[in-house]
Amino acid sequence: MEQCPSSSRADRKTIEKNRRNQMKALYSKLNSLVPHQCSREVTSLPDQLDDAVNYIKKLQMNLEKMREKKECLMGNEKSGNSNAGFVGGEVMGGLKSPQIEIEIQEMGSALQVVLITGLDYQFMFNESIRVLHEEGADIVNASFSIVEDTIFHTIHSKIGESAPGPVAARISERLKKLVNGRAGSF
Repeated sequence: MEQCPSSSRADRKTIEKNRRNQMKALYSKLNSLVPHQCSREVTSLPDQLDDAVNYIKKLQMNLEKMREKKECLMGNEKSGNSNAGFVGGEVMGGLKSPQIEIEIQEMGSALQVVLITGLDYQFMFNESIRVLHEEGADIVNASFSIVEDTIFHTIHSKIGESAPGPVAARISERLKKLVNGRAGSF
């Protein structure tokens, strides 16, 4: 009977040793996931756990801020105003008036056109492509994204390298006239 107590004591020691080793491995894994300052000093286990807790809280706060920013950008503000969104125009009583916006960027022989329209003005994309073709620009890429009732069109084109400045200025002027002519008809 004397062997049973010592055998169970050895089993308990082995179980406890395995538990400590497992906890040590888990602490080490947690510590490796937390970004550290460039200090070479060894931190105690409680300090490592505090760092992990603070890091997780910081991530949670950042996540909440990003969710709020996303809701704001998507027009789903907590005030319940579902018509708020980035369409441009003047703010009237919390609602933005529908308009067509255009942004043109010249980067050497590359031209980027960002056209923002409502769902009813999708034809502006075709008109913009037509103007670019008429001016001799090659369309490299064209894409769009829809957010609620707003469409964001992006057109990447390449213009002649012989005189990109005047061509880009002429294209920009024609596109702005096109947009301003349509925007006035709201």
